[in-house]
Amino acid sequence: MAFADQVQRFGAPVREWARTQKREYTNGEPRPLGGDLGAMGVYVGLVSAAAAAVRASGRELPERIPLGDATLLTIATFRLARRIAKDPVTSPIRAPFTRFEGASGHAEVAEEVREHGGVKHAVGELLTCPFCLAQWVGTAYVFCYVTAPKATRLAALTMTMVAGSDVLQFVYDGIQNGGLGPETES
Repeated sequence: MAFADQVQRFGAPVREWARTQKREYTNGEPRPLGGDLGAMGVYVGLVSAAAAAVRASGRELPERIPLGDATLLTIATFRLARRIAKDPVTSPIRAPFTRFEGASGHAEVAEEVREHGGVKHAVGELLTCPFCLAQWVGTAYVFCYVTAPKATRLAALTMTMVAGSDVLQFVYDGIQNGGLGPETES
């Protein structure tokens, strides 16, 4: 029991410090600091495990990534992060953490985080934020690129093609709706 007592004695001031930081930071709003800390821990754990696996495999890291591959992976990261965060078809992934609020632009939905202040709040914020998801998606693409560059290029090409198609759909809609025609003076 001596070890448990030592942990308890050391942990009490740390917990009190954390409660004070949360109280002073949140200003009474339900912010998921513990959940966010957990998400950061999961991210660091996954990156560490992936890095250890790459190292154990004996794979050499590329000296540099060619500009074409970097561009391909960047566009694919944008498209996949947005697909996960905003697409109606991926709403079942977000549903345990969010509530549908309505349409949000072309083929996108607006959702609100369902629970406030806990782990579900942190996950809900992550899953509805394409900017937040981009870090996770980009990291996954990089590790996949290091371990299987050809397959990763192919997967990234798919998402990049979808992004290009999205742009063309917006251009087409603009033309159809007269948004890209010559302006007329009234």
